[in-house]
Amino acid sequence: MPEALPVKPSVLFVCVHNAGRSQMAAAFLTHLSQGRVEVRSAGSAPADAVNPAVVEVMKEAGIDLSAETPKVLTVEAVQASEVVITMGCGDACPVFPGKRYLDWELTDPAGQGVAAVRPIRDEIESRVRGLLAELLPQD
Repeated sequence: MPEALPVKPSVLFVCVHNAGRSQMAAAFLTHLSQGRVEVRSAGSAPADAVNPAVVEVMKEAGIDLSAETPKVLTVEAVQASEVVITMGCGDACPVFPGKRYLDWELTDPAGQGVAAVRPIRDEIESRVRGLLAELLPQD
């Protein structure tokens, strides 16, 4: 029998506006996993655009978010994800059995300048690296 291909892990990052924390987390996971993880992000009340300070600090990290747009959280996105990571969206996130839920308490970058957003970015990158080590243990 041929060996089954491993299923690609899937992660959904959710925050209220999908303009800061969840965008940074999704970008880091996409970048660091090199396509080995299916990544989504969404917001319970999406903003019109990604926070400009977030775009700037991610550019410093070598990741371009300028073309990203906030997306609305859908039931389908949650159902299609194995791991759902919330970042301050409270009760707006639908909960389904069989999913792994994590809540990352992170400062909201909304209204913050670049200097205040850098430590949030660094904390998110650190957490994403830890998550990636769990999702894709080294052979």
